[in-house]
Amino acid sequence: MIENQSTMPSLPHQSFEKTSDVGARRNLPRDLFLHLFSIVALYWVAVSFITLCWQYINYFFPDILSIRYSYQSYIWPIRFAVASLFITFPLFVLASWYLNKIYRRETIVRESKIRKWLIYLTLFIASLIIVGDLVTVIFNFLGGDITIRFILKALSVLVVAGVVFGYYLDDVRRLKPSKSAKYYALATALVILIMVIGAFFIIGSPEQARLAQLDDQKVDDLQNIQYQIVNYWQRKEQLPKTLSELEDPISGYFVPNDPGTNKPYEYIIKDLKNLAFELCAEFNLSSEVNQAVPKYAPMSGEVVQNWNHQSGRVCFERKIDKQLYPPPEKTIR
Repeated sequence: MIENQSTMPSLPHQSFEKTSDVGARRNLPRDLFLHLFSIVALYWVAVSFITLCWQYINYFFPDILSIRYSYQSYIWPIRFAVASLFITFPLFVLASWYLNKIYRRETIVRESKIRKWLIYLTLFIASLIIVGDLVTVIFNFLGGDITIRFILKALSVLVVAGVVFGYYLDDVRRLKPSKSAKYYALATALVILIMVIGAFFIIGSPEQARLAQLDDQKVDDLQNIQYQIVNYWQRKEQLPKTLSELEDPISGYFVPNDPGTNKPYEYIIKDLKNLAFELCAEFNLSSEVNQAVPKYAPMSGEVVQNWNHQSGRVCFERKIDKQLYPPPEKTIR
């Protein structure tokens, strides 16, 4: 009896060691980092992909209400989405691959509470997005506000959320990683690669983007110079003979130079009596490529000037309307 009593306590002790070891393996800081990182990367990839889809839609199906805004309103989101996908998608695939490698070596990690909490949280968010997307579609349909632009945007959200929901719902039910996960990753990578490559046909190369920014700055400079010439006429009732006469140390205005060549912009008086003049600059790209347009909303009663241009030297003809821009003392009160 004494021998039996001495051997009995060893069984619970061994069982406790196994349980504690399993618990440690299921809740390692490594597992928390990898699972949390992969889920956050997934969210980032999904949002970036939807953003890229929406900007494609904005580009091919422009809204007439947004014609006053610069092409930068959709170029910048495309650039950010492409940059995000370029970095986060490979990291997401790498983290997922490493986790699957751990699952094959330590099957208990796949049953980690950390993993299941994050997956079910993802399923919850995806289901809310799907429901919200469908409600929005029906709401707009009842209001008669159904356009191709809106339908495509709603469809892109529905497809992305549906794919994420379906994949992780299937994955959380499995005891082992699905063999089709590799093909799913390859198909997703192919779609993203096509979307990213296509984006460069819209935003252009980095070199072209730099030239476009320089042309935009030139248009901004010419707009400011034009405003200063009109203001000069209103104050002195004559055109300035040179652009240097516009400079005012008190107000702090100095005529800018061409940012590409660092040379002064050309100012040519065509008709002194009728207040006609030209402003000239050297442009790198055609405005049809650059998409450069005025970046401000016109004030009430203001005439929007045309700043479209070809590449090379371009002169913009301007004529001050004395009735639209009278001197202050002649303003009707």
